[in-house]
Amino acid sequence: MFGHEKGAFSGAVARRVGKFEAADGGTLLLDEISEMDTRLQAKLLRALQEREIDRLGGASGVKVNVRILATTNRDLPAEVARGTFREDLYYRLNVVSLRVPPLRERPGDVAALAEYFARRYAEVNGLPYRPLSRGALARLAAHGWRGNVRELENIVHRAVLLAEGEEIGPEAVELGPQGSFTGGAPAGPLAAGSLGGVVPGRSHTGSAAPSGAVAQVPGPEGHYAGIASLVGRRMDDVERDLIIGTLGHTFGNRTHAATILGISIRALRNKLRDYTAQGVAVPPPAAGIAA
Repeated sequence: MFGHEKGAFSGAVARRVGKFEAADGGTLLLDEISEMDTRLQAKLLRALQEREIDRLGGASGVKVNVRILATTNRDLPAEVARGTFREDLYYRLNVVSLRVPPLRERPGDVAALAEYFARRYAEVNGLPYRPLSRGALARLAAHGWRGNVRELENIVHRAVLLAEGEEIGPEAVELGPQGSFTGGAPAGPLAAGSLGGVVPGRSHTGSAAPSGAVAQVPGPEGHYAGIASLVGRRMDDVERDLIIGTLGHTFGNRTHAATILGISIRALRNKLRDYTAQGVAVPPPAAGIAA
């Protein structure tokens, strides 16, 4: 975030400009700021207060003028109370707050977003654009979207790959289970501040993440089958099955699988190399589809 000088550490063969310097005179988006380590929060607070950052290994500070947009899907006042987010940083950021409603509160946007994603992923995959049928749109409209726009994007992406015929039919729309998360109260004020102005917002393809979505703990009168099936399993095994399953949905396309999983293509390939070394069957790319 703040860059480093040449020789600051092993492998630092040249000076690297950080995000703040790169955004000097412009705007810097800090996505999911509630996930930031408390030690980094202290450095961010100083940058906001002093309008100055220190490169790692640097002998003097670097003046910057950056507008900050900070997003979160958590209740920041609650995080402050738990001690996971600095109170002084919260008040420094919280100049102007905007709450972007989650998709489940904007059902009228589902069809427009679905058509956008259908066009986008047809182009990405080198496929002809096929519109969503009325049946497919009806399925999407009836869904609860606890995973918000990310869930819609992934479902439409998968439908583009699986659909047959001149339209994307309802049979290609594979919806996940509903009700595994509470609707939750809206998240607390979206912290956002700047060195010279603020316009906050939770942004992912124009939408908010689930506001206050919290995984429910399975109760004695009805636990969730998806969660219950994971109990007792190692995290490494669950991660492996998720990655292999996602590859199956993308017909072995590594790039699109990485996008769906939210990891870099390099990280995905490293995982697959490890799985192959362990003797795990890894889906190969389908004929005609690039890896």
